[in-house]
Amino acid sequence: MTAEGRALLVVDMQNGFCHPEGSFARMDMGLEDADAAVRNAAVAVGQARSAGVPVVFTRHQYRPGRADEGRSLVRNSPALAGIEGLAAGSWDADVVSELGCGPGDLVVDKVRFDAFQWTSLEPLLRGLGAAELIVCGVITNICVETTVRSAFMRDYPATVLADCCAAKTRRLHELSIEVLSSYQLAEIASIAGGFDVGTSDLARGAPVAT
Repeated sequence: MTAEGRALLVVDMQNGFCHPEGSFARMDMGLEDADAAVRNAAVAVGQARSAGVPVVFTRHQYRPGRADEGRSLVRNSPALAGIEGLAAGSWDADVVSELGCGPGDLVVDKVRFDAFQWTSLEPLLRGLGAAELIVCGVITNICVETTVRSAFMRDYPATVLADCCAAKTRRLHELSIEVLSSYQLAEIASIAGGFDVGTSDLARGAPVAT
């Protein structure tokens, strides 16, 4: 059983999305406040490790030839293929170094916005004994929100660390957080507001931050 039955899920905090030299920045699709989100996520990861809370990283990446990308995603970001963005095994697809993701860490690779779809995430969480999730990552209104919705439909209570997330614009980030909060799809908390992954009471939530 995990510490208090929780796990920290870090969604797609990869060089391609978060690094100023990553593929999304090169396509002029860089994320606003990504650097701050990474710094705060590093604190959350440290808290989890200190408390014995499992940390699961996801990576959005494509195999050589990109046959697993799919037509919808090709239409969504056509320029990505031209620069081999998020290619499996590339620096672009790696988790940012600030989070200290190493060979011994739990990593789930995905090819769709939803980290549960066609992946080993759900059986992994079951094996860890995780009954509730703390979620951070990018992109707030895309992969983070989609994954949290999917967790909700699977009866996993989720707490989203808002200041550990980022989107293309601050407004898109805030809208996504508002939707998740307003429809009670997740509790909203923040590292800056005092939330501690290892000790905070998930049932009571924590200070809201967007």
